[in-house]
Amino acid sequence: MKIKGEMAEGSMLTRLEEVEKKYIEIEQNLSKPEISPTEIHQFSKELSDLDEIIGIYRQYKHTLEEIETNQALLKDKELEELAHEEIDGLVKVRDRLENQLRLLLLPKDPNDGKNVFLEIRAGTGGDEAALFAGDLFRMYSRYAEENKWKVEIMNINETGTGGVKEVIVSIEGKNVYSKLKYESGVHRVQRVPSTETSGRIHTSTATVAVLAEPDDVEIEVDEKDLKVDTYRASGPGGQHVNKTDSAIRITHLPSGIVVQCQDERSQHKNRAHAMRMLKAKLYENEEEKRKSEFADERKTQVGSGERSEKIRTYNFRDGRITDHRINLTLYKIEAILSGELDELMDALTTYYQTESLKGN
Repeated sequence: MKIKGEMAEGSMLTRLEEVEKKYIEIEQNLSKPEISPTEIHQFSKELSDLDEIIGIYRQYKHTLEEIETNQALLKDKELEELAHEEIDGLVKVRDRLENQLRLLLLPKDPNDGKNVFLEIRAGTGGDEAALFAGDLFRMYSRYAEENKWKVEIMNINETGTGGVKEVIVSIEGKNVYSKLKYESGVHRVQRVPSTETSGRIHTSTATVAVLAEPDDVEIEVDEKDLKVDTYRASGPGGQHVNKTDSAIRITHLPSGIVVQCQDERSQHKNRAHAMRMLKAKLYENEEEKRKSEFADERKTQVGSGERSEKIRTYNFRDGRITDHRINLTLYKIEAILSGELDELMDALTTYYQTESLKGN
């Protein structure tokens, strides 16, 4: 069969043929009687990872066959008009499938399937910045709830008036990192504070960092490199908060990274949570060294918190949210702050996938 379409002359078709060949080989390996349970698990996972691209590729090849069949009918005067209509519809399907295949052939981010630690900190703007950080925390919590993800607070420093100076949460679920990874950066809010009598709009910021949680085998930490301090938790949180020295602060001496957790009553649980956060930050450091993009691991995520480093603006007066990286403005601020983030997330994913395609 002669393959027609935009992919015909490029390397993409060759890559797809290689993927299908590998898929068939895996199927054959799974059918061998002497296969071990470990191999069954390994091959089944490999097969599952390729299911989507193979299904679309085979649909694509079938569509091309249908186009060729209808092209042959163009010579028949009685069927010519009907064949033209069929071809027009099939070409649209072909183009859509080609685009899907291009995206599926992009190198996968190895972190996409990982759980994350989400850090939100009040930036410039005092109490109003803390209130905005609280708004963002509730927004992501509701989005996580919609996606049936598990959210667990690791550390929180509340203002007592609905604001949050800092909050760190663990989010577990399907493809958490792939959904949230573009949220890292400085978020800016423009609104009139409730305490502002003249109606003047204030501008405040909050910083967001999304850290992929590594598998245990990926990061090893030597206990000799750790300085562990215990202290009494402070701030809102219930009568038990100041009773015992259950809060934990861990300093990783070689890197200078400091993590702390005070949410649990148990010192043991707080230490376990803090170690998870530490490994995530060490993992992020290693990732950035490999990418050679930035020397300081925090700057890649949130910068310094200055207003000029914003990635997104939330304007309450106009009811709009603007993402400055992709020049997207949506007039649905209440819905988005209520956790309806899919439209925004999908637009960011599409943009960065398109940018990746340009480099291929």
